[in-house]
Amino acid sequence: MKNWIRESVILALGITIGAFLLQVGIEHYIARERIVTVKGLATKEVKANKVTWPISYQLMGNSVQELYTKIESMNQTITAFLKESGIETDEIAIAAPKIEDTQANYYGNKSPMYRYKTSAVITVSSQRVDLVRKLIAKQTELLKKGIPINSGNSYENRIEYEYTTLNAIKPAMIEEATKNARKSAEQFAKDSQSKLGKIRTANQGQFSIYDRDSYTPYIKTIRVVSTIQYYLDN
Repeated sequence: MKNWIRESVILALGITIGAFLLQVGIEHYIARERIVTVKGLATKEVKANKVTWPISYQLMGNSVQELYTKIESMNQTITAFLKESGIETDEIAIAAPKIEDTQANYYGNKSPMYRYKTSAVITVSSQRVDLVRKLIAKQTELLKKGIPINSGNSYENRIEYEYTTLNAIKPAMIEEATKNARKSAEQFAKDSQSKLGKIRTANQGQFSIYDRDSYTPYIKTIRVVSTIQYYLDN
């Protein structure tokens, strides 16, 4: 009988202690799961460090041989203009000309004035962005030399500016985004009468590079948004 009473007391005590520990554990778990999710933004403006400038033109005629002779002469004129302006040989690429027979797929009563249409492109690819920009502004000199250059506004002939050293500024931008996220989290904790705890999860986010505006495509805006979860303590 005494053993049974003692075992009952021990069992009851064990259940009580277990329930207490379970309650404390649940409360601790709930407290630890009080979190806040915030985003931190970092932006930076940089100058492009690479430019690709396609110089394209078209010619029309009835003799393929004459057209190729003209293209060769015009390519020499363009290349000379570029080199005299400071562009190096390895920054110039001359593409093979394309030729189209305008009568091959012609349907109608009146045939085209010229049998053949050719297009040629010389591409300048350089890290000396400021120099190339000056030459782009002076490309009317090629028109004066008789080169019928196309506008650079079309998709095929657009001038491209790039920023290629993103890895060099990534750490500083991530640090800035993280600091901005923490400021938001601290303000939230203050408003909710809590204390900001440790980081629960962190997502760096994707870096994006885009033109600052359509008028200055050589100025790039770099943007990154970090998403961070913090624990909230009482």
